[in-house]
Amino acid sequence: MAEQATHDVSTYLYQYMCQKIVGTEGHVKTVRMMNSIRDNLSSQDDLTKITSGSFGEGLEIKGSDIDIMYVSKCAEVRESSYTRFNPAKTYFTMATEDTHPGFTHLRVVQCNDPSVFELCEMNEGYLYFSSMRLKERILHMRTPLIHGPCMSDTNGEYDIAYCLHSKLWITQAKKWMTRSQNAWPGYDVKQSILRHGVLFVPIGVKGSIKEDLEWRISFSVGEKLLVFTFTHAQLLCYALLKILLKDVIDIDIDCKDLLCSYFLKTILFWISEEVSVAIWRPENLIINFMRCFRRLIYCVEYVVCPHYFIPDNNLFENKIKGNAQKILLNKLSVLNSYGWHCIAFSKQIPIFNKLAFHIRKEPISLYVNSLKQLLFSKMIFADIQSSSCNFLLEKVLHIILSTKNSKIKHFYLYYISKTCCLHDTLQGCKDSIGNKSTYTQYNTCISSLLRNIRHNAVTGWLKLASFFYYTEQHIKAIELLKYSLLKCSSEKLYPFMNLSHIYYDLFSSYLFRQMPVVIVFKYLLLDQVVFLANSLLIPEELRKVVKTTPCIIPPVAFAHILLFLCHYHLNNSRKCLISLKDLQLTIGEKYFIACSYQEAISYNIIGIAYQLVGDLPSARQAFKRSIRLYADQDENSAFWRLSSISGLYQS
Repeated sequence: MAEQATHDVSTYLYQYMCQKIVGTEGHVKTVRMMNSIRDNLSSQDDLTKITSGSFGEGLEIKGSDIDIMYVSKCAEVRESSYTRFNPAKTYFTMATEDTHPGFTHLRVVQCNDPSVFELCEMNEGYLYFSSMRLKERILHMRTPLIHGPCMSDTNGEYDIAYCLHSKLWITQAKKWMTRSQNAWPGYDVKQSILRHGVLFVPIGVKGSIKEDLEWRISFSVGEKLLVFTFTHAQLLCYALLKILLKDVIDIDIDCKDLLCSYFLKTILFWISEEVSVAIWRPENLIINFMRCFRRLIYCVEYVVCPHYFIPDNNLFENKIKGNAQKILLNKLSVLNSYGWHCIAFSKQIPIFNKLAFHIRKEPISLYVNSLKQLLFSKMIFADIQSSSCNFLLEKVLHIILSTKNSKIKHFYLYYISKTCCLHDTLQGCKDSIGNKSTYTQYNTCISSLLRNIRHNAVTGWLKLASFFYYTEQHIKAIELLKYSLLKCSSEKLYPFMNLSHIYYDLFSSYLFRQMPVVIVFKYLLLDQVVFLANSLLIPEELRKVVKTTPCIIPPVAFAHILLFLCHYHLNNSRKCLISLKDLQLTIGEKYFIACSYQEAISYNIIGIAYQLVGDLPSARQAFKRSIRLYADQDENSAFWRLSSISGLYQS
C-alpha cells in the first residue's frame, strides 16, 4: 500500500511539475529548439554563441539566470603542438604539469594578433594566455561584474563567458569514452560529444599560485547533450533537486553557496550511468529524487564528488570542508529525516495531500499552461545579438530553402522578424516621396518593415505606420493604425499576463493546438513596441521618452498616440480630441499595459499630447503620475518635462 501511495504521489507531482513549473516534454523541446535557432542566428564569423546552463537545457526555474558562452573561432587549443596550423588563427597548447585535474595553462604556439599578446604573460620562458586579463578586457557596461569565469549584469540575470575550443577530445577525459557499458549514454550520443571536443573557460583553482593563468576544462556542450537524452521524468527529478537547493538549502545562510546545481547535475549523471534507463518513469519520480538526494548526502559526508568526465577532479575539494561541511551535512540529514516530504518546504510545491486537486489533466489545460510559461519566459523574448539584419536574412533564407521541417521554418521566420523589427533602414527616405532617384530606396524601406510582421500581431504594422508618419504620409498611417487597433481585441495575449478561463475555451480548437507557438504569437500576441536609441522611427514628439535605454511603449497606447499625432498635423481638432480620450481610456483601463513601468511610459506620452494641445494642467498631472510610477530621474524624461511645464504654468 505504501509503495502504491508513493507511486500515486509521484504521478501527481510529475503532472503538477509539467503544468506549473517545468512544462511538458513538448514544451521543453520547443524551448530547446528556440534556443538552438537563436544561438545559430546570433553566431558570427568570429564567435559561436551557446546558451548553456538550465536555460540551454530547456529548464526555466525560479531564480535561474541565463548562461551564455561565446566561443572564439579565431583561436584553437590543442594538446600537441606537432600539427599543422592555419596561419590566420591563434593556437595554444595545454600545459597541465603544474595544474589541478580539470584545469590547464594555455601556452601560445602561434599568434599574429597583437590584442592577444596584450592578454598574455611571460612565465619561465613561455608566453601564457591570462584568464584574468581576458575577463578584465571584456568587462562591459551591461555586464560589469566578474563572476567566476563569467561577466555578469548587476541584476544577476545574465552570465556571459568567453571560451576557447579544442576540436579533439583530451587525454584527461579519455577513460570516459570506454567507462560505461550500460545503456546510458548511448553510442551515438557519446560520438556526438567526442566530435564536439571540449571548451576552456577563463577561471583557475581558487588560491593556486598561478590562478590568473589557469583555465578550466569545460564539457558544457557535452553535458547539455547528455541532459537532452534524459526522459522527461529524469529531467523533472533534476528540476526537483534544483528547487530543493534554491528554495530550501540555500535559504539557510550557513549553507548558502556551499552547493551548486552543477554538483547536483554531476550526481545525476553518475546515477544515470549506473542504473537502468527503465527506472526513469513518472511513477518513480519520488524514489529517484530520494536516490539522488541520498547520494548527495554521501558525497558531502565523505567530501567527494568526482567530475563526471574527469573523475580525478574532486569538485568538493577545498570547497566543502571543516565546520561548513558539518553544518551542511546536518542540514541535509535533517531534510532526509522528512523523507520525500522535504521538497514541500519549497513554496513552489503545494501540500502533497492537496496536490491532485491542483491538476487539470486535459490536453487543453496542458497547452494553455505551456503557453503561459512561454509568455513569462526570459528565453523566448531574448534578442538576437547581431549587427546585420541582412546577414541574418541571408542565413534564414538558406535554412528555410534547405529544410523540410515546417516548425523550424516558422521559428526562423519568427526570429528574423523580431530582429529586423529593431533595425531602422530609413536614411534618406523622408525625401523619397515623388523623387524618382530615391524611389527604390523607399521601396526597400517598406520591404524591410514588412519583414517585421511575423513575430506578433501588431508591432510590425505599428512600425510601418510610424514610417508613414515619418515620411508625412499621415492618411496612410491613419488607415494602418485603424487596422492595427482592430487586431487589439480582448482575447489577445501579452507578455506576463494571467491566462483566464477564456483562453481554455479559445484553445479548445484543434487548429490552435496544432500550431507552433510562434504562429500563435503571430496571430494573438500583442507585444510592446520597442525603438532603439536614436531610431528614426520614433515620432519626433516622443523622442527621449526615456533618456538612455530603448524606448518601450505598450502597443495600444502607441497606436492611439500616433493617431493623435497624425490628426494633430492634419489639423483635425475633433479627431485629435477623440484620439486623446481613447488614449486616456486605454491608460485608465491598463489595456494591454502589463506593469508599472509601461504605465509610467503611457502617462509620459499622454502628458506630451496634453502639452501639444495646450492643456498644461493635465500635462502636469500626467507627468507627476509617470514619476510616481517610475521614479528614476536618469531614465524617465517626465522629470524634466514636468520641470519645463511647471515653469510655463507658473508664468
